[in-house]
Order: sequence, then structure tokens, then C-alpha cells
Amino acid sequence: MNTSNQLTHESLTTSPPPEHTHDEDHNHEHTDHTPGQVDSVHPHVHSEESLRRIVNRLSRIEGHVRGIKTMVQQNSPCPDVLLQIAAVRGAIDKVARIVLDEHLTECIARAAQKGNIDVEIEQLKAALDRFLP
Repeated sequence: MNTSNQLTHESLTTSPPPEHTHDEDHNHEHTDHTPGQVDSVHPHVHSEESLRRIVNRLSRIEGHVRGIKTMVQQNSPCPDVLLQIAAVRGAIDKVARIVLDEHLTECIARAAQKGNIDVEIEQLKAALDRFLP
């Protein structure tokens, strides 16, 4: 196998993120598109820094997946491909943990302060039901 095409788990975490920052926070709204449910818009405030970090991680994962595709196209050994798939799976799980942590510390806490925590909890439970195996 050509080692220039081999990706490692470390390549997900050691690539420097592109520089792009904003000094102000923006209000980003999310819409629940759960099949069979009425769409509900609830404001979630996320810092630009937080969004940038998550998007950068996802971009690295996207590149890693393209690398796996290349490995398959080049008939790389199956164990090598599986190792890279495991690395991507771990990276995706890490992004999910970051999103969940931010949701709990920011969005759920804000909903509790505003008195609409029941709706947020139900939406989180529905999302976790789809997310968890």
C-alpha cells in the first residue's frame, strides 16, 4: 500500500484548523425536522468559536472519509480500511459528544431559565432515541 494515502487517527486531531474567527456571537436557530412531528423552531445561541471548532472537525472527518474511499479504490488491505473506518467512527462520536455537551450546558440551561425546559427535554430525548444504537 502506498503510505502517502494511508490516514491515521492522529491525522484527525493534528491538522491545524483553518483560521477564521468572529468577535461577536450570533443567534443560530435550529428547526426540528423529525418525521411525523410538527416543525418547531427554538433559538439556540452558539458562539462563532464553537461553531468553527465543530465545522473544522467535521471537515477533517470529511477528508478522512475521502481518504478511505481512495484506499478502497486502490484495493488497500481490508484491515487497514477497517482501522480507518474505526478512526472516523471515533471522530464522529467525539463531535456528537461536543454537540451534546454544548446543548446541555447552553441550550437546556437557557430553556430552564426561560421556563420551557419540558419541550427541550422531549426534543433531546427524541434526538437521543435516533442517535443511540
